[in-house]
Amino acid sequence: MSAIRQRAALLARQARPQAVRNTRRYGSSHGHDHHHEHTVEEKLGTGFYLSAATLAGTWVVYKASRPGTDGELSTFSRWLKEWADLHQTWETRNDLLAAAVEQAAADRHLLLNAPRNRTHDLRFPEVFNTGSPFNVPAGHYVNIDKVVAHYQQQHLKEEERKAKKLAAAAQQ
Repeated sequence: MSAIRQRAALLARQARPQAVRNTRRYGSSHGHDHHHEHTVEEKLGTGFYLSAATLAGTWVVYKASRPGTDGELSTFSRWLKEWADLHQTWETRNDLLAAAVEQAAADRHLLLNAPRNRTHDLRFPEVFNTGSPFNVPAGHYVNIDKVVAHYQQQHLKEEERKAKKLAAAAQQ
């Protein structure tokens, strides 16, 4: 077939009226309950509830903003006054906290920069004599009488200092 003949056949097919094709419907209008109409329960939408809530909220805000009888403050004014009092409370708390933090920083500075004591005070001088008293070679243990005397002297000085401090406190 030539190109012209093919084109003519195509135009002839398109020009013919096409048969009406009915689509098949699976739903039937002859149901079992054809005497009763189908009822649909329509719910109130969210728009209705939002409108009702807006209306109620507006009324509550209006009532709260009105001044009371005999020149009383409105509810909003009383709430704001309560919050203003809290501002003063928080300001006082913040001042106390800042003072406590500054004192802690000063104490820490003192502790970190204090000279360290390089000696260790012994709770009991017998710590040097610990060990078995049997089978000790001669001259193995050092005579620690000087060490014991030193710590006894230190203890007496400490007790004397405490007594002076208590006497001074009692006189005041």
